[in-house]
Amino acid sequence: MRRLSIKDMLAKIQAEEPFHAVSEDYSFTLKIDSYSYYICGAVHDGHQFRKELWANCLHTEYERWYEEDPATKQMVQSHPIVIAGCDSRFEYDLNRDPENAIYEDAWGKQLWKNSLKSETKERSLQKHHNFYRVVHALVSKIESKYGAAVVYDMHSYNWRRWDREVPVVNLGTSNIDNDRFSTFATSWSNDLSEIKLPNAITTTAAINDTFQGNGYFLKYITNHFNNTLVLATEFSKIYCHELEYIMYPEVVNSIEQELKLRLPKHATSFYQSFIDPK
Repeated sequence: MRRLSIKDMLAKIQAEEPFHAVSEDYSFTLKIDSYSYYICGAVHDGHQFRKELWANCLHTEYERWYEEDPATKQMVQSHPIVIAGCDSRFEYDLNRDPENAIYEDAWGKQLWKNSLKSETKERSLQKHHNFYRVVHALVSKIESKYGAAVVYDMHSYNWRRWDREVPVVNLGTSNIDNDRFSTFATSWSNDLSEIKLPNAITTTAAINDTFQGNGYFLKYITNHFNNTLVLATEFSKIYCHELEYIMYPEVVNSIEQELKLRLPKHATSFYQSFIDPK
């Protein structure tokens, strides 16, 4: 993996050059093995939290981890295009618009002892801006190359905070073009419901059960590109013990191996519907 400026990343995308890179400020990674018709994203995978914020933050390191989406990049790391955040959503949230990307409070608790200085916010918002410059160039390249693209927007959620039974996988589709794409959302949900997991986990999948797909990553791409479907795919944190701060690597690996088989097949069926719409 190389360290690249945003300018260099954009140039490589424009030239359709494969590369593995971390951004110059270490805020996100982008891996392009080949310019396929599908992209995987993990915007909340990051846990990095720059040191100048530590003393001013009221949330503990564990509280931040609890609300992040650990291992979501690992779940899709074998696919040809993967873009993932390195920074914690508690610094700035890539799944919120720029005006709301920096939290004042988080999950009912004030985040900062003292209000952030404007220059501190600007440093974070510049990273948010740069990420979306690259996202825009990447999706533009894929859609122009193939006529259509599908983005798998990977997340996780804390199932233990719900007081009812919730699905192992939830798809949020309220902000996609359901007239055109609902069939592919349904087929993706069905595929995910068949995933085999260890530790006696019974996989269930649902659409718009716990979350509806209201994130900025999905909305940004959907609003800027006519033929790109974004599937907000949320695994409940059955792959860790969210209260004890313990990861279950065998479950993460199983999800990765299942997605290695299922995700390309689904993406191919989506793409083929555009090149042969019979």
